[in-house]
Amino acid sequence: MPPNANPAGCQPSWTPTCDFLLQKLVNRAQHGASTWLDTHMPLLVRMLPILLLVMLTGCGSMPTAEGVRGQQVERVGGPHDHLLYLPDGYEPGSPVPVLLFLHGAGERGSELARVKVHGPPKLLDAGEPMPFIVISPLAPPGGGWEPGKLTALLDQIESEFTVDRSRIYVTGLSMGGFGTWALAAETPDRFAAIAPICGGGDPRTGGAIVGVPGVRAFHGARDSVVPERLSREMVAAVRDAGGTARLTVYPEAGHDSWTETYANADLYAWLLRHSREAE
Repeated sequence: MPPNANPAGCQPSWTPTCDFLLQKLVNRAQHGASTWLDTHMPLLVRMLPILLLVMLTGCGSMPTAEGVRGQQVERVGGPHDHLLYLPDGYEPGSPVPVLLFLHGAGERGSELARVKVHGPPKLLDAGEPMPFIVISPLAPPGGGWEPGKLTALLDQIESEFTVDRSRIYVTGLSMGGFGTWALAAETPDRFAAIAPICGGGDPRTGGAIVGVPGVRAFHGARDSVVPERLSREMVAAVRDAGGTARLTVYPEAGHDSWTETYANADLYAWLLRHSREAE
């Protein structure tokens, strides 16, 4: 990382304190309190440098992640608002694998806490460590996953942290499962492995996804929201194009095939067994 790099992409932020003080001035002005302004102007002039310093260096919207280990931090701005997790052993200069997690439609919104409802962010929030840099973006209300924006987010992370570019993985559930297939088809040369859960995609992209060394899908046989056949079609498309892909079907599971999948340590071990350098 360049010595002058800003690791968290920190941007100036207008803090609640600034907003409170500004509102006080507006209220006084609206009530014609010119005498109050005359009396307190010297104090306001002395406070102005402090307010500017708070505004320019508060960075409340994008906290620095350097030095934060073993916990998720919220980062607002850039291609996607997202949660960022650095493993305890992360040190600049020592490459670490990356896991990109894409949530489902039910977690869309404007509050990053929603991302912690399922999957790796939920496990991390409960104190379970992971050997990855985990990136968990938030889709906006009514929005979906756009490969271009997700690619830009990964570009941002790679520019800020020491990433093992041979071990970048993506997984997601439901809408995130669709996003996983779509992103892999768009940039297959980037990923060492993908793990879409109860998702689907365009079988015509199977030829592109052949470029991903590890492909493993998961689905519930009783899923009434996203039919299991959608995962089967994608896995078959990759195989028909000459690639290797696996499908795990839970006979008794409905739409929630992600809880069991993400709770199984074998998923993460399987991901780590795949590297683009080894292929």
